[in-house]
Amino acid sequence: MHENKIIDQFLVKFKPNYISQDNEEKIFRSAFNTKIPIILKGPTGCGKTRFIEHMAYSLELPLITVSCHEDLTASDLIGRYLFKDDQTVWQDGPLTMAVRYGGICYLDEIVEARKDTTVIIHSLTDDRRILYLDKTGEVIRAHPNFMMILSYNPGYQSIIKDLKQSTKQRFASIMFSYPSIDIETEIIQAETGLPKEECFKLAEMGSKIRDLKGFGLEEGVSSRLLVYVGQLIKEGLPAYEACNCAISMTITDEIDVIESINDIVKLYFGDLMAERYNEISEKTN
Repeated sequence: MHENKIIDQFLVKFKPNYISQDNEEKIFRSAFNTKIPIILKGPTGCGKTRFIEHMAYSLELPLITVSCHEDLTASDLIGRYLFKDDQTVWQDGPLTMAVRYGGICYLDEIVEARKDTTVIIHSLTDDRRILYLDKTGEVIRAHPNFMMILSYNPGYQSIIKDLKQSTKQRFASIMFSYPSIDIETEIIQAETGLPKEECFKLAEMGSKIRDLKGFGLEEGVSSRLLVYVGQLIKEGLPAYEACNCAISMTITDEIDVIESINDIVKLYFGDLMAERYNEISEKTN
């Protein structure tokens, strides 16, 4: 148990299913031990969040996740005064809670947050490791088990949505990519319970679909979507139907790109999916 029972609700109760791709676990542990904050970079659905859950479980640390967006304010992170029982009381925000009691504060998709919001983390990501609450006048020195983690998808970066160099250079970084076919096969099998040969077909198919990136496809199919396909197949949905609803119709709205994806799916699961899609397309055109 931790100093404050409230923080215990953020402990990861069950061991996440995570398969290492490289030496990311060693890097994370070294960074935690040396109080170095980390940025996780990688495409959508490649395992960044699952990795953080895995490390929080392994290190027995509370994990407080904040999904960043353009309306996120400093008060949303730090906290605010609330009116309760005819009194005005201070309530810690997620960042303050992690700093005060120890734990991982994970700011997911940090580039979506306003730049004036991200500035508040600067004093926590250098040797000071302090958080100043201007509304209360309190200065909090970070708990020894506090760790700041940011994540974003470099593929969606732009000049408008990017971290300042003054922020980036306060962090070490771990780059994630889609797993190799062998590792992705293990991931799909562990998540779905399908036979290994079927999982291998899904992983190999996913790799082929990712080759379409830059040719009408903005982002490759994620490991998450391949797992969805496997789970739908496990539930009894035909493979071509599962691929259609979880991949083709999800990652693009462009008819010609959908057809290209279906051509790849045909190589692994037959052409019935393409025939059915053509029937639908003819009726709607």
